[in-house]
Amino acid sequence: MTEKKFKGIFAAAVTPLKSDLTPDIDSFPEFLSFLAQRGCHGALILGTTGEGPSFSFEERKIIYQAANNVRQIHPSFQLLAGTGTPSLQDTINFTRLAFDLGLDGVVVLPPYYYKNVTDEGLFSWFSNVIEKSVPQDGTLFGYHIPQISNIPLSIELLKRLKDNYPIQFGGIKNSSSDPTHVLKLGDSFGDELSIFTGNDRLFSKSLDVGASGCITSLANLISPDLRVVWDAHQCGESKPAVQKRIDLTRIIFDRYPPAAPVLKSILSRCYGFPKWAVRQPLLPISKDIEEQVITDLRLEC
Repeated sequence: MTEKKFKGIFAAAVTPLKSDLTPDIDSFPEFLSFLAQRGCHGALILGTTGEGPSFSFEERKIIYQAANNVRQIHPSFQLLAGTGTPSLQDTINFTRLAFDLGLDGVVVLPPYYYKNVTDEGLFSWFSNVIEKSVPQDGTLFGYHIPQISNIPLSIELLKRLKDNYPIQFGGIKNSSSDPTHVLKLGDSFGDELSIFTGNDRLFSKSLDVGASGCITSLANLISPDLRVVWDAHQCGESKPAVQKRIDLTRIIFDRYPPAAPVLKSILSRCYGFPKWAVRQPLLPISKDIEEQVITDLRLEC
């Protein structure tokens, strides 16, 4: 088994936006550097937390270019792009753009408009994306988030993609909250695919069954704790007290969905970043909610 290309702590990064809702490209490299300094091995750009579906082709282009600037300071920092849309051609175009601009890989939602689609249809869709936009040495991850997409990526579909595209299909981001699914993925693939958990509460459990790391929204804030758990696991150790602290933080954040407005408020209030806007239909949180989150988390801001 070759060394896995991607592993570790990845933040599902928020996207800095100015008050006029245009990308704040000057702030983005600084923010990604902040994540790197706090233990992240990389970041997912324009995923769910990054409000990815809200951005056009041209906006994505300047965001990807701005993100790449982080490597002037942190050359090993890895960048993944969220490129999945309900449109096959848009997904191909976004995916090709990400690789053309030098990003390291892509995380692709299934086409989430039509429900109850078959594995055969999904395999055909992902095959088109891979064959038409992923370089021979490129990596595509599927995005399993059925609570949002209503389109699960079955074990059988993942096996078929792995068998047909053993280099280009790297694995999945598993954002299911089902611990039994974590075990099924571990039993089914072991080291054959890279599995990244998207649920902080399942991080230690996922690592125990062979996961490659995590890609989570909370890594925008608590990457130091996630890194402690990751580093300990690399030494064959566990950090249950730290995992419990991570669990409690996730429980609190789950009270205030969606994540992007809350994260942007806390990043501004506690770490000095600009008060980045969010795009409609998302709305900024109120001052009262901000105070309540800070109180719940016992932050000293």
